Amino acid sequence: MRILITGGKGQLGHDVTRLLEPEHQVFSCGSDELDIGNRKMVETVCESHQPEIIINCAAYTAVDKCETEKDLTWRVNALGPENLAIAAETLKGRLIHISTDYVFDGKKPVNTSYIETDLVQPLSEYGKSKLAGEDAIRQFSANYLILRTAWLYGHTGNNFLKTMLRLALSDPQKKFKVVDDQHGSLTWTATLAKQIQKILTPELQGIVHATAESSSTWHEGACYFLDAMKVPYTFTPCTTAEYPTPAPRPSNSILENSRLKQANCSVFQPWQTDIDIFIATHGKNLLLEIK
Repeated sequence: MRILITGGKGQLGHDVTRLLEPEHQVFSCGSDELDIGNRKMVETVCESHQPEIIINCAAYTAVDKCETEKDLTWRVNALGPENLAIAAETLKGRLIHISTDYVFDGKKPVNTSYIETDLVQPLSEYGKSKLAGEDAIRQFSANYLILRTAWLYGHTGNNFLKTMLRLALSDPQKKFKVVDDQHGSLTWTATLAKQIQKILTPELQGIVHATAESSSTWHEGACYFLDAMKVPYTFTPCTTAEYPTPAPRPSNSILENSRLKQANCSVFQPWQTDIDIFIATHGKNLLLEIK
């Protein structure tokens, strides 16, 4: 199949590109090559490559900066998906779009998880823009799949686990506060890429949740990762109130992959299992990169 991947230089786009290239004709574009907020550019690229599937991994994910950089945020996260949806519909193709747990307010009790039909109520500009992107896709595309995911990490780019490793290596004795009252599922981009590969064809439509199984807090996840890496650290748990940020975060970001399970096509496993494999695969390189 002919597949166009946007955001191809990001950590998810990189893994999706690498996984799909051996079996498909893949056109992977970074933001410097394709500005999805530019409708004319989207039209030109799609006319040139005639993709049967568009996989949108492009997003503006600097959550705190989104609060002030609103024009850029909405251009990439809302207008961009609209442009891609219109292009996919023109080509009679399929759009697979990556969305986020931030469309929810996180006020569900932490012993429960969000399913695809739960009420959306974003708290931040980032969450609002991503929800607008979802709405545009539903309006303009007939053949689409919206994958809501959360807490992504991979071996390329920047992410939470790399930040924690960098802090620990900078001073193992220094006490760093890590939030311990936000709950979610650390999700490896390589596993999400495998999930995307499994659902390229249009048997599954609409909104689907796609995260690792089980959940942790940020503090719990950081400690598990560094223990497995055998890197000494001194992290102390703190509350969200003790670590204020410009953008509010959901306290519960746990998503249930209910539709994937109903379709018997989920590839996800517990987040701890994925972190163990991630470290076995990339741990040495992570240390070399950060040191």
